[in-house]
Amino acid sequence: MEDLSFYVGVIGNVISVLMFLAPVGTFRRIIKHKSTEDFQSLPYICTLLSSSLWTYYGITKPGGYLIATVNGFGILVEAIYVTLFLIYSPTTTIRGKTAALFGILDVGFLSAAILVTRFALEGEARIDAIGFLCAGLNIIMYASPLSAMKTVVTTKSVEYMPFLLSFFFFWNDGTWAFYALLVRDVFLGVPNGTGFLLGTAQLVLYAIYKSAKPSKSKNVLNALEEGTQREPLIMISPRLRDAEQSKGD
Repeated sequence: MEDLSFYVGVIGNVISVLMFLAPVGTFRRIIKHKSTEDFQSLPYICTLLSSSLWTYYGITKPGGYLIATVNGFGILVEAIYVTLFLIYSPTTTIRGKTAALFGILDVGFLSAAILVTRFALEGEARIDAIGFLCAGLNIIMYASPLSAMKTVVTTKSVEYMPFLLSFFFFWNDGTWAFYALLVRDVFLGVPNGTGFLLGTAQLVLYAIYKSAKPSKSKNVLNALEEGTQREPLIMISPRLRDAEQSKGD
């Protein structure tokens, strides 16, 4: 069983690395144009926080090195992405907002979480508290896939839910959910199990609506436009969405 969990964890690492690297095309475009244009920094800031907490969890939990390694890589990659946002933001206001969000979430909140769990808790209580924070943050981030699925049903179009994103979402969370089952880790299993179910639902919706004629409702299209300006439609993962956008450049 230990050998199986190790191999499943390695596969999960490979898939997660590919997802972390998915936005490379987007940031190549940002560097080329010397502007972040309309891309949003919040998803990358949140992913940096998530990766940092999971790395801390993997270091703290006995046998959690596979969790720590891939998320340690995620910290490096997401830190580069956020740095590029700080360098190439088109206005001082946007740069200031990015810096403020980074300071609040990736410095302030992360430091507080580490200090509290490090000095106020110990043993299993510390591991459980960190795991609860990691799982809670990931579940909150699943609001984006739900928004994407609602958009697909409303517009009868999969334009804003790229197949590759849904496919990687399905396999990444499914692999880690299986790994969590093998090592009996509820904090890793709950968010990734939820993500696996959402990824499955996205693939089902894609199969249903891939050939459907998009809705022409003016109200629906206006709502869609407004929604895309407020937040990315898909989680961890604005990465592949942004990559899809950059193809047209």
